[in-house]
Amino acid sequence: MQQLHPGAKWLFRFRAYSSFIFLVIILFFFSLSFLTRGLTTNSGAAIFSMILIVLLVAIILIILIGEIYARMAYNRWFYEFTKDSLRLERGIIWKIYSNVPYERVQNVDIYRGILARILGYSTIDIQTAGFHASYRRGGVPRSEGHIPAVAPEKAEQIREFLMKKISKKEGQGL
Repeated sequence: MQQLHPGAKWLFRFRAYSSFIFLVIILFFFSLSFLTRGLTTNSGAAIFSMILIVLLVAIILIILIGEIYARMAYNRWFYEFTKDSLRLERGIIWKIYSNVPYERVQNVDIYRGILARILGYSTIDIQTAGFHASYRRGGVPRSEGHIPAVAPEKAEQIREFLMKKISKKEGQGL
C-alpha cells in the first residue's frame, strides 16, 4: 500500500481548521457570555483580558485539533494498484475500504489547485461507469477513485497506467 504525498498533511489541516472554526466560534461566544456574567464591575480592561484569553485558548484548540486530525488522516490513507483493481483505504474512526475495478474505469482526471501547486502534489479522480458522484466543496464532483495527493510525476504515471488498461479493454470488442 502506498501513502499520500506529504503535502496532504496541509490539505487535511486546512480541512480540519475549516471544520472546527465554526465550533470554536460558538464555544468562544458561549464562554464569553458566561465569563462576562460573573463580573460585578464593568471594567473594560477585565473584559478585554478575558476576551483575549478565551480567543487565545480557542486558537490553540483549533491548531491542536487540526494537527492531530491531519496526522491521523494522513497516516491512515492508503492506495494500491493490484492486478485487477485500485484499492483505497482511509478513515480515522470509521475505516472505508474501496475497490475500483479497472474494467469500470472510464476517465482519469488530474487536478492541481493553487494549494496543490504550492505544496507540490496533484489530485487524481478516477471516474467509473455507474457511479453516482458526490459533490465536494466548490461543486466539483468527487469520483469513486479519488486520491487526494500524489506527486505530479506519479499522477502522470498513474494516468498512463490506467489509460493503457482502458485501451486494452476497448480493443477486445464483441
